[in-house]
Amino acid sequence: MKIAYSHIVRHIKSNPDLTEVSEKLFQLGHEHEILNESIFDIEITPNRGDCLSVNGILRDLKLFYEIDLDHEIYDKQLKNFDFNFINNAKQHCKNISFLKIDIKDIPKNYNTYINDYFLDLGISKKNFFTDVSNYISYETGQPTHCYKFDQIDNFIKLDIIKEDAEFFTLLDKKIKLTGENLVFLNRNNEVINLAGIMGGKKSACDHRTKSVIVECAYFDPEMILGKAVRFNLNSDAAHKFERNTDPLCHNYVLRRFLKIVEEHTEIINVEVFTDNSIDEDEFINKISFDTNKANQILGTNINKNDCIQYLTKLGFKYIDNSFIVPSYRHDVKTLNDLSEELARSIGYDQIKDKNFTINFYEQKQIVDDEQALKEVLIKNGFYEVINDPFVSFNEGFGISVDNPLDSKRKYLRTDLKSSLIQNLIYNERRQQDSIKFFEFSDLYSTKEIVKKRVLAIIASGRIDKNFRDFSKKITNEYVTNILSDYISDSDLNFIPISRESMNSKSKNHISYVEIEVISNGLSKHEPKDHKIEKDIHNYKYNPVSDFPKSHRDLSFAVKDFSSLTKLEETLLNFDNELLKDVFVFDYYNNTSKEEIKIGFRFTFQSDSETITDEDVELAMNQIIKLSLDFNGVQIPGMRTY
Repeated sequence: MKIAYSHIVRHIKSNPDLTEVSEKLFQLGHEHEILNESIFDIEITPNRGDCLSVNGILRDLKLFYEIDLDHEIYDKQLKNFDFNFINNAKQHCKNISFLKIDIKDIPKNYNTYINDYFLDLGISKKNFFTDVSNYISYETGQPTHCYKFDQIDNFIKLDIIKEDAEFFTLLDKKIKLTGENLVFLNRNNEVINLAGIMGGKKSACDHRTKSVIVECAYFDPEMILGKAVRFNLNSDAAHKFERNTDPLCHNYVLRRFLKIVEEHTEIINVEVFTDNSIDEDEFINKISFDTNKANQILGTNINKNDCIQYLTKLGFKYIDNSFIVPSYRHDVKTLNDLSEELARSIGYDQIKDKNFTINFYEQKQIVDDEQALKEVLIKNGFYEVINDPFVSFNEGFGISVDNPLDSKRKYLRTDLKSSLIQNLIYNERRQQDSIKFFEFSDLYSTKEIVKKRVLAIIASGRIDKNFRDFSKKITNEYVTNILSDYISDSDLNFIPISRESMNSKSKNHISYVEIEVISNGLSKHEPKDHKIEKDIHNYKYNPVSDFPKSHRDLSFAVKDFSSLTKLEETLLNFDNELLKDVFVFDYYNNTSKEEIKIGFRFTFQSDSETITDEDVELAMNQIIKLSLDFNGVQIPGMRTY
């Protein structure tokens, strides 16, 4: 979401500079870039739909600044509008209002703050009512839609259609609606608006429109989710409705709309129609607050008065040892959520790390300690994977989710095999010849048991990347030996996986096993407490690079094992920020001729840019020079470096 710095700072009395506002946004958890030294391109997380507007960002910034958010609104009494509206989808639209507005003249110019919106963000103007609607969405976060009054014949119906229908968008793009869709229809049952996503051409306003119907609605996010992507529509409204809007803001938004219209032209007539079946208590959450528990969650020592002060500034009301959550904060439901707000308030960098005590199990006494099993596997070159727990198919005993994030993937997995096979195939197709993965996950089933904790392991190919294990292949016995100190052989029931079923050309054996972590028949032992001094600052997260990799292969002729060992150790520890991986891809030892040949593959990648051939060649020349410094090491076919 793009917001201009000037549009924010004009509401802040202290007038902070751009750098200071940027720092505060980061503290609040709003990661962003600064474009053209004036525009914040903010990455709003999906749970913070309330921040998809100028007002939303300013509400968060109230934590640090004195902010004036008292926009002028239309304060005259509104007449009731005798509007023929049929709502056949009340379960998906519990609150909707319509304004009928008639104006005398269409304004030729806009007020400065409206003009700034278009100029600063590079947005094209359409027509007066559409421009006001777009600005209102930018300022308040609530999308509205304008219908040309003489095109709808004082009638609109909201309904769910399941059959195919044609729809022409505002941009005159023809869309074929498939599946279940929430739509607005005219008297002829023609689709005039894909609800919450995009209006239609048939009822669209133009530069001559003086009489409109303005729609302001609250839609169930589930009915909007994914529809814009499905129909390839670039929709700001859908982006906001998918993330939940404020169901109780309509009176304010429509009066703000009217005020902006009134600032630009004479309003001849205005009427309002409301269809409201909403229970306000459903959207007003009350959370009991305990200062000690909040501090325990965070590892802090914030006093009660400070807690109240921080949360009050963020819009929460403190009444009788509880906080009332504003209707626009759908993401705050528990004490944990309030604690997170406190963490944002003081800054995560202000939460100090402390020494802690963990349960440490001696070898062969580990039963259900996942961390210990993880460490064993990682030490042996396995990688942990975390797959999507939802699948698109029901395996017979799968449990469906009532409110899935993706309607096409609404079943919980009953095993981990399918996911790990996909991981294996993905890596094999990218020339990885030593694949060792594991995954911990909860599995749910309607058969016999409801929930169980499972460790799944899949492995195939070479045991390791070095020359000593070059010809050694992964077997069931290899996996068994790794886990032998922790899990008995009788608890390891390997599941055969056929290469034919995978359409794989590889001949490597696949070892796959699932182990129920808790109820695997192992005896429990009491843990021993050990105090662990843990300096968390020694750990650094390195994000996965988005830039392409570059590979180089280099073959060596080596005189003896001593030289080979030194060469391998040197290459594996070669210090270059672009070198991400080194492994042996070829190894040959001819004992009769006392000849050893070995091939290394070097993988280069930058974390910040696309690397050039020159960058790679410079690193390779350094590697070659270093390698040839060893006695008994040659590069066949190479005369110079």
